[in-house]
Amino acid sequence: MSLKSVAARIFAWHVARKTAKWVREPHRTQGKVFRDLISTAAATQFGRDHKFSEIKNHVDFVARVPIRDYEDLKPYVERSVAGEPDILWPGKPLYFAKTSGTTSGAKYIPITAPSIKYQVEASRDAILHYIHETGNSAFVDRKMIFLQGSPELAEKNGIKLGRLSGISAHYVPDYLQKNRLPSWETNCIEDWETKVNAIVEETQNEDMAVIAGIPSWVQMYFERLQQKTGKKVGELFKNFQLFIYGGVNYEPYRAKFEDLIGRRVDSIELFPASEGFFAYQDSQQEKGLLLLLNSGIFYEFVRADEFFDENPGRLLLKDVELGVNYVMIISTNAGLWAYNLGDTVQFISLAPYRVVVSGRIAHFISAFGEHVIAKEVEQAMQDAVAATDAQVNEFTVAPQITPETGELPYHEWLIEFSRGPSDMEKFQEVLDQSLQRQNSYYFDLIEGKVLQQLRISSIREGGFRDYMKSIGKLGGQNKVQRLYNDRSAADDILRFRAEA
Repeated sequence: MSLKSVAARIFAWHVARKTAKWVREPHRTQGKVFRDLISTAAATQFGRDHKFSEIKNHVDFVARVPIRDYEDLKPYVERSVAGEPDILWPGKPLYFAKTSGTTSGAKYIPITAPSIKYQVEASRDAILHYIHETGNSAFVDRKMIFLQGSPELAEKNGIKLGRLSGISAHYVPDYLQKNRLPSWETNCIEDWETKVNAIVEETQNEDMAVIAGIPSWVQMYFERLQQKTGKKVGELFKNFQLFIYGGVNYEPYRAKFEDLIGRRVDSIELFPASEGFFAYQDSQQEKGLLLLLNSGIFYEFVRADEFFDENPGRLLLKDVELGVNYVMIISTNAGLWAYNLGDTVQFISLAPYRVVVSGRIAHFISAFGEHVIAKEVEQAMQDAVAATDAQVNEFTVAPQITPETGELPYHEWLIEFSRGPSDMEKFQEVLDQSLQRQNSYYFDLIEGKVLQQLRISSIREGGFRDYMKSIGKLGGQNKVQRLYNDRSAADDILRFRAEA
């Protein structure tokens, strides 16, 4: 065992011990985070506008600071982008993470010195918890790859900006730099397909042990490796033992990945975003992600079924219940205040607090009052794949409200199979029955003959990739949206339908 491997185990023990301390005192920990955030930002423009100096408790905070999304916070952000200091957080942000997707164009999410510190520590600690639990540290001596956006950063009024993954690339610790792939030059390639091909060339003969990235884009890398070498990934990289991912649920991809790899490997799930790093998988034995309570983020939770009410209740950690779908509201040391992240979570453990990401509050199907969420369709897909011989690359779901023939409306599942099921009727039946079991509203609509059973439209292999390319969102941190409440994307994706 190398010195670096031994040191990793010792460091992992210290980090696990430190984590256990705040895990034992979750409410005290969150209370301290809340007080520190309010006192630190009291003299900022936002703090003065919302009378932070008068806030003594959560009730005061709720009374003074309404829930906001990015559009509501934008006037403050624009002043920060213009270079004004002390707007949302003392001083100026170190970075802006530039993302897309709002009605008014690009979003600029502030990242401060304390917030990037916690982002980096959370990524590190997730791996160290794995080492502490499993005793497996040999991979620290081998090669690692992180599929991410370009680390080249632009600058706006003296503040650097880029994608979060590109910003994070500047914080890889020195002791891992010589193990890290791809090269800086390759990482800076903007065109995703060109970049993946270059990564294949650089890595195919290396001793890869850790691979990280969004599953859909790692899958593309694995497929290119197999095409280039004619070997399974696990045969090519005999010491590949750890896959790290975030952004989407891995389960719908697992069967395909195990086929590409040729064996099962351990995995670590992360819950990062430009707005903060919220949770990670701290155990291979327990389900869910450990909510990070000591990372400069104060959490509130709103029941998803009440979120669009006029005055929805804003719950503290002590008030949450198991199995309820909550919208997660954050206040952070980057200057986001009562910010609607848009993600929904469910708690699967209260001691410690562990969550699963259940979807997006804006991404659901409720064209008929069913309110189907991402977690439900992903579980249904997992059940259908497990019950058949199918393998699925990608999928999305949308309602078909007005079928041309005048028949009952239905949910249309647009699925890209890498291997279609030998019995499509069985696959469809398992899919629909699973969704009915999980969602009583959907069950009632089927039973009441308001909806007919879901239908499947097969997308040709590579079709989702071509669709993402056609809208300028190929690779990087971009993900296929799992659910739509209208036909805004489905009809476009159907251009890539598989031939009958």
